[in-house]
Amino acid sequence: MSKIPPFIIEEIMQTSRIEEVIGEFVQLKRAGSNLKGLSPFTDEKTASFVVSPAKQIFKCFSTGKGGTVVSFLMEKEHYSYPEALRWLAEKYGIEIPNDVAPTAEELAQNTERDSLFIINEFAREYFAKNLLHSEEGQAIGLSYFEERGFRRDIIEKFQLGYCFNKADDFTKTALGKGYKLEYLESVGLTKSKEEKTFDFFRGRVIFPIQSISGRVLGFGARTLQNDKKIAKYFNSPDSIVYNKSQILYGLFFAKGDITKYDECLLCEGYTDVISMHQAGIQNVVSSSGTSLTKEQIKLISRYTKNITILFDGDAAGIKASFRGIDLILEEGMNVKVVLFPDGEDPDSYAKGHSTDETVHFLAENKKDFISFKASVLLAEGINDPLHKANMIKEIIHSVSLIPDNIIRNIYAKELSTHFDIDENLVSNELIRLRKNTLAKELNEPSYRELKINDGPVAKPVHVVKENFFYELELIRIMLQFGTREINTPKTDEIESKKITVAEMICLELGNDELSFREPLCHQIHEHFVKGINDGIIYSIRFFQNLEDQLLVNFISSLDSFESELSPNWILKFNIQTKTEDLDLLQTVSNLLANFKYHKVNEHILLLQDKLKNSTVSHEDILLILAEQMAYERVKKELTGQLGRIILR
Repeated sequence: MSKIPPFIIEEIMQTSRIEEVIGEFVQLKRAGSNLKGLSPFTDEKTASFVVSPAKQIFKCFSTGKGGTVVSFLMEKEHYSYPEALRWLAEKYGIEIPNDVAPTAEELAQNTERDSLFIINEFAREYFAKNLLHSEEGQAIGLSYFEERGFRRDIIEKFQLGYCFNKADDFTKTALGKGYKLEYLESVGLTKSKEEKTFDFFRGRVIFPIQSISGRVLGFGARTLQNDKKIAKYFNSPDSIVYNKSQILYGLFFAKGDITKYDECLLCEGYTDVISMHQAGIQNVVSSSGTSLTKEQIKLISRYTKNITILFDGDAAGIKASFRGIDLILEEGMNVKVVLFPDGEDPDSYAKGHSTDETVHFLAENKKDFISFKASVLLAEGINDPLHKANMIKEIIHSVSLIPDNIIRNIYAKELSTHFDIDENLVSNELIRLRKNTLAKELNEPSYRELKINDGPVAKPVHVVKENFFYELELIRIMLQFGTREINTPKTDEIESKKITVAEMICLELGNDELSFREPLCHQIHEHFVKGINDGIIYSIRFFQNLEDQLLVNFISSLDSFESELSPNWILKFNIQTKTEDLDLLQTVSNLLANFKYHKVNEHILLLQDKLKNSTVSHEDILLILAEQMAYERVKKELTGQLGRIILR
C-alpha cells in the first residue's frame, strides 16, 4: 500500500501554518502569544479554543480535542490522515510524487465516511459532465440555467449539474465503477423499491452543497416540470456527512469576502446566492430554504458578527422569520434586514441591476430589527392600542435575548424613543424577561479545566492520581527536552558524561524495570526506547507527525498542560515551570525520584492490603513483611533524595 514518504510529511508539517488553516474555519483573536476563538466542535459562548502559532498546535478546552493542523482537518472536515496531508500539500504548493497517489486498495479500505465523500465527488463530476457535455443536459439543464441568466463561468464555479431523466442511469454508472449500493442509498443518490433501484434526482438540475473547505456534502435538485404535485426542490437526506441544519450554501465561496467586509448577507435560495456572486457581491450565503438554525448562525459567527437578512418583496413567511432574528440576537450578533421591492428577490434584483446599483440598494435599505419588526407587526393592526402594546412586548422580548447588557440598554433607549414610552417601563419589562434566561445561564457548567484523553472519553486532570501525574510529567519532559544534552554528575566510581534527557530517563527506568501504566504514556516511552536502540533521539515533531491522532491529541494536551496548571497543583507537586529548563539535570532527577517514590509507595500499599487478608499463611506474612521492609528502605532513600521529612 503506497504511503506519503516521511520527508514529504515533514515538509508539509514544517510549511503549514496552523493559524492560517484554522483561521479559515474559526474567527481567531490575539490573546498574548496565542490566538483564541469559539470552539468549532461544541456550543459555547466563552472562547476556550486556543491556537499556539509558536508550537503549531491547537487545544479545545471545552471538548478536550487537540493536536496539529492535520488533527484539526481530520476532526473538523472528517478527512483521513492522507487526505488532510494532501489538502495541506495543495494549499501550500508542495508536490506529492505521483507514485504515492491513493490506490484502488486504499480507496476500498477507507471508512464509510470517506467512501461517502468519494461517492459525492464522483456524483458531482457525473452531473456536471451531463450538463455541459451531453445533448439532454445541454438542451434541458444548461438551457434552464442560461435562461436564468447565469454565465458559463458561474455555472462552472458552482459546479452545477444535471441528472438524466432516466430511471437509473447514474446508479448503473456508479455501480459499474465499483461503488457500493448501500453507500449510494446512504447519501440519498439512489433509492430502492421492491428490488429495483432508481436515481433520486432524475430529471433535475443539480446544486452541489460544499463544506467550508469545498468537499461535497450533498446536493440540492430542482425539477424543471410544472406539475404542482411534484416537489420543486429535493435535498439530499441527512447522513453522516450531510446535515442541512448545520450547513450554509455558498459559504465555501463566500467566507473570504465575509471576513473582508465584516458582514454576511443571508438569503433563502441557491439561485439567490449564485446571482449575487455573478453580480460581484460574494459575501452571501443561503439557508437553502430551511428555517435558520443556531448551528448555521454559529457558522457565520466564525467570520463576522454582522448578519444582514435579504427578504423577498412578496415573501409570505416574513413573520415566520422572526424566530431566526431572535436566534441571531441570542448569539450576541448584530442583525439588519433588507426588504426587496414587491415581486423582487435577490436573484431577480441582481440580474436586473448593475453591481453598483445593487450595492447602493442594500446600503440604503438596511433596517435595524426593531424598525423592521415594528413595521411588519404594526401593519396587522394599525389603530389597535392593544395590538400595539403586544407588538412592543414582542420586540422587547427580542431585545431581552441579547446577552450583552450594554447593547440591551442601548436598544431599550431606542425602543423608548421609537414608540414614545417611558424608558423605565421598557427596562422593567426587560428585567422581567431576562430572569429565565439568566437562571439558565447560571446553571450551565462553566469549568474550563484541562482534559487529557485517556481512551474514548476525556478525563479531567483534577481527578488524576498523583502517580499518573508524574507519568504525565516524565513524558512531557521527554517530549519537550528529550533531545537536549545534560552532564551526568561525577561520582567516585563514575565519570561525568554527556547524555540526552530521553536517554537518561529511559536508562533509569530500564535499570529499575519500571514502565508506565497509562497506555499512551507507555506507547510514547516505547517509541523513545526503540529510537534510542536504533541510535535516534526523537523530537516532539516526530510524534506530532504520526498518523495516530489519539496520540497526537494526548501530546498536545501535555504540551498545553503547563499553562493550565492551577497554583494548588504547582505547590502540591513542587513544579517549577519557569526554571525547569535552566537546570534540566535537577528537573529530570527530581521527576525520576518522584516517579519511583510513588511506584514504590503504591507497591507498599498493595503489600499492606495483602496482609489484611485473613487467608494469608504465616509463612507468606513473613515474606510479605520482609518485602515491605525492603521497599520501605528504598522509599526512605528516595525521600532523602527529594529532601522530604517523614513525620512518624
